[in-house]
This record gives sequence, C-alpha cells and structure tokens, in this order.
Amino acid sequence: MITAPKYINREISWLDFNARVLQEANDKNVPLLERLRFLGIFSNNLDEFFQVRYATVKRIAQSSMTGKKVFAGRTAEALLKEITKKVIKQQDESLKILNGIYKEMERENIFFINHKEVQPNQESFLKNYFIQNVNPALVTIILSQDRSQDLSTNKAFLIVSMKLDTTSNDQNIYALIEIPKNVNRFVVLPKSSDGKQYVMMLDDLIRYHFHMIFSFFNFKSIQAHMVKITRDAELDLEEDVSISYVEKITLSVKDRMISDPVRLVYDKEIPDHTLRYVMQKLKINTTDSLIPGGEYHQRRDYMDFPSLNRPDLLYSAFPPLQIPGLSLEENILDAIDHKDYLLNAPYQDFSYVIKFLREAALDPKVKSIKITIYRLSKVSHIASALINAAKNGKKVLVQIELQARFDEENNINFAEQLEDAGVHLIFGIPGLKVHSKICVIEREHQRKKRRYGFISTGNFNESTAKIYTDYTLFTANQKILKEVNRVFSFLEVSYKIKKYKHLIVSPHYTASALSKLIDQEILNHKIGLPSGISLKLNNITNYPLVSKLYEASRAGVKVKLIVRGICCLVPGVKGLSDNITVLSVVDKFLEHPRVFIFENAGEKKIYLSSADFMTRNIENRIEVACPIYDKDLQQQIIDTFNISWEDNVKARIVNQSPQNKRVKPKDGAASQRSQWTTYDYYKNKLTQ
Repeated sequence: MITAPKYINREISWLDFNARVLQEANDKNVPLLERLRFLGIFSNNLDEFFQVRYATVKRIAQSSMTGKKVFAGRTAEALLKEITKKVIKQQDESLKILNGIYKEMERENIFFINHKEVQPNQESFLKNYFIQNVNPALVTIILSQDRSQDLSTNKAFLIVSMKLDTTSNDQNIYALIEIPKNVNRFVVLPKSSDGKQYVMMLDDLIRYHFHMIFSFFNFKSIQAHMVKITRDAELDLEEDVSISYVEKITLSVKDRMISDPVRLVYDKEIPDHTLRYVMQKLKINTTDSLIPGGEYHQRRDYMDFPSLNRPDLLYSAFPPLQIPGLSLEENILDAIDHKDYLLNAPYQDFSYVIKFLREAALDPKVKSIKITIYRLSKVSHIASALINAAKNGKKVLVQIELQARFDEENNINFAEQLEDAGVHLIFGIPGLKVHSKICVIEREHQRKKRRYGFISTGNFNESTAKIYTDYTLFTANQKILKEVNRVFSFLEVSYKIKKYKHLIVSPHYTASALSKLIDQEILNHKIGLPSGISLKLNNITNYPLVSKLYEASRAGVKVKLIVRGICCLVPGVKGLSDNITVLSVVDKFLEHPRVFIFENAGEKKIYLSSADFMTRNIENRIEVACPIYDKDLQQQIIDTFNISWEDNVKARIVNQSPQNKRVKPKDGAASQRSQWTTYDYYKNKLTQ
C-alpha cells in the first residue's frame, strides 16, 4: 500500500531547490566571494518566486477556487501560510550565513563599515563619491497622510522617520528614499595604509549623508530602516484591438510596477509605528507575506559583488574550449556540410553561434535567415549580426518573444532596432509563448537550395552562455532542417498545423510523443530487450508525465533523472517509484540543458530540447526537441550525462529524507565534481 504522497507541491519543491543554492553559500569549500554571490542568487530567485509563483497562489486564494487540484491537495490559503513559514526560516538561515561570510571576509582583510564606523580619513572620499555619484540619482519622497502618492516600486527603499526640533509635538515626518539601481550597491573605498580593504553599502552611504539630503529640516532625531516591496509580475494584456501587440506588452510592463503587493520584507528593528505607516501607504493586507529581515535587503545585489582584485577568493576561470574539427578561423558553413557538430557552452566557446550568423550575414550564397529569440543579451552580437544580414539584402525573419518574463523591455528595444533595419518580425501567437531555440538559413549550393541551421537547449544570449550550461547542435541534415522550416511556417500561419517525423514540437505533439517513447521502454523491458530512461531537466511538474514515469518504474524500467529545479515526482516509493532516482547538481554554472535519452532496445534515441516536463512547455509554448543521429555526438551526450550522474561532490538527492542530502563518494571511490570533469572531458578531446 502506497502511503507516501504521489506528488510534491511545485512551490514547496521550488523552495527546496533554492535551499540547494543556499547550501552553496554555506559551503566552506566554495571560494568566499562566490559564496556571497550565491547568496545574491538565492535572494534574486526568491524575489522572482514572489513576483510570479506566490502571486499566482495569492490570486487563487482571493478567488472562489480552493486550488487543491493544482497544489497537490493543499488549499491556496494553507499553501500561502506554508510558503511564508518556510521562507522566514530560509531568510533567517541566509542572515546567519551572511554574518558568517562577513566574519571570514574580515580574516581576509575585507571589512564592511556602516554609517557609524566611518573614519576621519575616509570622510573626504565618501563625501565626494556621494555628491558626484549618488545624490543626483536619489529619488526622495516626503510622505503625507493627506494625499495619495505614487509608491509604484518593485525595489528596496529606506523609510526615514524624523522628529523635528522646532516643536514639542511627537508626530513623525516620514520620507521614502529609493535605492538607485544605476549606482553600484557596494562602495569600494581606497585601501588603507595597513592593507585593509573597506566596503560600504550604498544604504549606509545615504544614511551618512542625511544631513545633506534633509538640510532644510531642523530635525532632532532621524532614523531609517530598509523595506522591500515585491509586486505581482503577471502581465495583464488589454483586449483592445486598436492597440498593437508591442504597445500592449509595453503598457503591461509599466502596469507591473503598480500591481498588487505580494511580499513586504522589512528590517526587524523597524519601530511599530513606522511599519504600520508603510503598510497603510502600500495598501498591504493580511494575505500578503510579511517577512522580517535584517538591516539590508535587495541582497540579490551580491550577485554583482566586486571582485576586489582578489582572484584567490573566486573560482578559477574555465577558458572556453574549441570544438574539435570546427575552426573559428575557417568557414563554419562548409564544415557543417560534412558532419554535425555539438557545442556545449560554457565549456566550449559560444562564439561559434555568433560566427555562424556573421558568416550567414556576409556570404553572398545565403539568401535567408530565420531565427527564434527568447532572451537577448543587453549588448547582443546576435542582434547585430541579424541587422548586418538585413542590410546586406538577406531575407531575415525573427520571431521575438515579447513576453519573456522580466526581459520584455529589452526585447522590445531590440525589436525596434531589428524592424528599423528591415528585419521581418513575428511577435507571437495568442495564447502561446515561443520558447524554441532554432535557426535555419537557406544557401545556394551547387545551384540548389540547401539549408543549414542550429538547434539549442538555451537562449541565444552571449551573457548567459558564460554561466548556463547548454547544448547547441549545428547541422546540415536536410530532413531535420526541413521540419525546422515547418515550425517557422507555423509561426507565420498558426492555423496550419504541420506534421513532423523527426522533431518533437509543442504544443501539438510533445505529450503524445513522450508518452509513446516511455511506452516503448515499458514494452522493451517486458519482452527482455534493453530498456532505460535518462532525463536531464530544469523542472518536472506535469502530473501526467510524472504518472507515466511511475508506470515505467512499476514495469521495472530504470529511470535516472537529473533535475536542477522543481521536481514534483517522488522517487523511491515502494510499489510506485522504486526504480526512479532523482539527483540535482548545483555548482559554479547553472545547469540548463534538457536532454532525453531512451535506451530503445540498444539503438538509443537521444533528443535535445527547449522544453521541460512542465504543462506550460507541453501545452502553452512552441517548443522543439531535436533528435541526435550522429553516433559520436550521441556518445558525447551520454558521456556528459554519466559524468553528471556520477557527481559525488555537488550532487544532491532530491525528494527523499533528508531533503537535499549530498551524494558522498563510496568507499575507496575518488571524488568527482561533474562540471570540472566535463571541462576536462572536452579538453582531452582536443588532444585526441
């Protein structure tokens, strides 16, 4: 009899994932400044969680629905309470970790100073820095009970409480100071003569100069406390036919800043009267998550903590490697004509993707370029190559997803630049996001039209390609690229549903195709043929697919899952999931590829995909999974999957008690840190 729960709630599973990030911040074996940056990642993740997931649960709680069907048996109200309790515990832990890191930094001669600890020899530097860099960027609002004021912010701010010297009245005057985003949060002071490095938080620099900011008030006392508001990030698209799709997205992004608050993090030392005042002004009600915290918020800024010229406190760099047989100095298109190549960034150089597009932009034989774009880098060589191609007379079609959460403004800006250059843009399909990572070009070859392209698990973004692990397949396989071209035809005329023999495409075929592949493994096992399923995913939340994997497990099929983030599947339950093991690897790079490996009676079927096992990827997005036919590339994917699977340094066991327990080396076994081993794997290939 099965007594364990069949599914883990996705919100709770996500918080368990963020706990793995926090583990890295607490790991003494991780370089000190990297630990600080992991704290920043933890905080940034939590911000997005409240803007998106918590906000969704809150909307359901405020509706007439219970939410039990989608929240694994919990009501929305109960889930909100559980989330808040878990977050408060994690926040407390993160503060303890942060204080521990500060102490270790002091042993490395790095000191944080607050506004009460400024030394006389530091005053001149701080004064000049404040006048030149900070004061011009400050937004200071004197708050009033008598009038409505725009506090439409999604960032941290200081709430200032002043008592004036001119009256015996105890009434407080309140002001709000927004922490400017365009100024570095960390003020690095010149090194002292004894070699000590001092750093001051921007918040404290502002506090130190209150006498300048509020010089027109004759205050007898002044205090300030940090508060951070998080708002619902869901876009609300107006159904106004007179407004273009771009305008709708633009307006909705602006509206996001005044949407309902879902979390208030506050300095736990804040006076009750100040907190009550803030809650009143921000219209915070009892269903919102109130999270007490430390003196400083916006800890996501630690992601960008300066290196302080201390490479000894950072991870050593992995210089990106070349792909054997594929030169950045020679013609890539001609090389792809002869065989497929696989890029595994950041271990290998993402420049291959840019060079492919640069070549296509200049090659007189290239007639057209089609590409999907989900997230672009702030400074994008991808975009500039496409603009270059259009200016050279190529037909360039770009599907750009304007609803890429938190990148909407960036994508709109690039869309305008591309359109100005003559690029044909497709902005989306109502009800569907385009999340596929595909590109196809058409080129004259021996008087015939020939296609070349690449298909990826990750975004075409040179910034994230340095820190996200992803595969990109370069191919001239005409059968595959003919079907990639069909995806673009569907994007242009979405009422015409296409058929695919090679690709697995959402939203029409992914669910049925994956079910069929799993069924085949079940059948193979029953008749004594080799069987097995190995999946590397970001998230697995789709209950029908989870149930399908349970079915495979009950039939005796071994299932290996490497899941970075959310995992609603419960492994190791007798009679349900005995044959399923789930690991998660959190390390220097963010694990991002989606890889499907099916044993298929010894003739392995291997796919690279843009899709996770999530309902949104299967039903509500355009996704593409591409088969790998080249035997050498198949072996590369199998080898690198196995390297991750055998990690005994940074791998954690998921959804088994105790949660997030690290995998330890077996007796006599050597330590294997998969990201380091993967880099060595590709490095060794260059000498073979």
